[in-house]
Amino acid sequence: MKPTPRPPSTSISKFPATGRRIRPGRPGIAPLLALFAVAVLALGGCSSGGGKDTSPSPSPTVSKARITTTPKDGAGNVGITVKDVGASVADGTFTSVTLTAQGGKAIPGALAPARDAWHPSVNLTRGTAYTLTAEAKDPDGRTATATARFTTVSESNSAIAFYTPEDASTVGVGMEVSFKFDKAVTDRKAAESAVRITSSGGQQARGHWFGDRRIDFRPQDYWKPDSKVTVAFDFDGLELAKGIYGVQDKSFSFTVGREQISTVDAATQEMTVQRDGATLKKVPVSTGQPKYATYNGTMVISEQDRQTKMNSTTVGLGDEYDIPDVPHAQRLTNSGTFIHGNYWAAPSTFGANATSHGCIGIQDTQGGGAPDSPGAWFYANSLLGDVVVVRNSTGGGTVAPDNGLSGWNLPWPAWTAGSALT
Repeated sequence: MKPTPRPPSTSISKFPATGRRIRPGRPGIAPLLALFAVAVLALGGCSSGGGKDTSPSPSPTVSKARITTTPKDGAGNVGITVKDVGASVADGTFTSVTLTAQGGKAIPGALAPARDAWHPSVNLTRGTAYTLTAEAKDPDGRTATATARFTTVSESNSAIAFYTPEDASTVGVGMEVSFKFDKAVTDRKAAESAVRITSSGGQQARGHWFGDRRIDFRPQDYWKPDSKVTVAFDFDGLELAKGIYGVQDKSFSFTVGREQISTVDAATQEMTVQRDGATLKKVPVSTGQPKYATYNGTMVISEQDRQTKMNSTTVGLGDEYDIPDVPHAQRLTNSGTFIHGNYWAAPSTFGANATSHGCIGIQDTQGGGAPDSPGAWFYANSLLGDVVVVRNSTGGGTVAPDNGLSGWNLPWPAWTAGSALT
């Protein structure tokens, strides 16, 4: 459900600004002067003849078109969404509207079908000066112009949320909706209340805060296959912390594909891939050696790379390995656990020995060019959001729920306890 839109501002930004309050005038001599003027006009108006209307008439060269810009010229702390900036015209139609950022970069926008309103088609950038110029003509062809120069809200007093998954994507049943803010959120209730998630499958998603910068949403059980999920959030103008305001108001949706759950048994070094409840394939693997045991628990594919570089120094393991071309890599945790192709180990390793540094290795070829290799097959048959469960990894421990999209390791009561709305 999309949040109820705010009426567009035609004057100042929704972000607070200091200003003096105009006080009502006090009674004084002005009313007496006004009464005297009325008396004089009454005497002068008693004429015995019919008089002409001597009030001034509109100049034939002045356009009737009246342009309003949002915001007005000189505004500061302006929001960056497409609804925060625009132009409208009464008694006329636009002939051109341009919005340029400092440096001259043109910002794309679109006119309404009636050519009486304009808004940018992309969000603006924080802490940037812009110039909005609009030109319109009235029914008689006379031209009117308006220019507004304004500055958007600065990065220091605003917050951006980065979210997963991407709009219009197709994902696995384990996908969590995750928001990560670039500043700490102290009013978690306000932020969480600004998110609305609906599913065609009827499932209700609840939020769980991992610290003050991240909140994830998921239903009690995995998403239903073939359902559509819509996420709408409105942080725009919302005070997320003292003096820190949100600047986003948008919605996105994703489709849940088939259900695929792959279970890795570290005791047998075998992965069983199940799709929609039926076994699709059994794949030999190599999990983490005892010193670097693979995590147990439920993990979710959050990133896919046909080829990537892996260096042990990036995960705090010293100079253990440096492989520039790891094929078919799919991330499972933020700390560096992947399920990926492996071309450097002997084929006899897979299904027999735990040799990795915590990842789950599948036999593959260098360059990943062999589509019939087990690594290439699993990559081709996986989606972001697919579930990978690891069992029987001695010494591996259970993956933390905030390490990647691993919130499914929390029981539902523990998950809902992390909501600010509970």
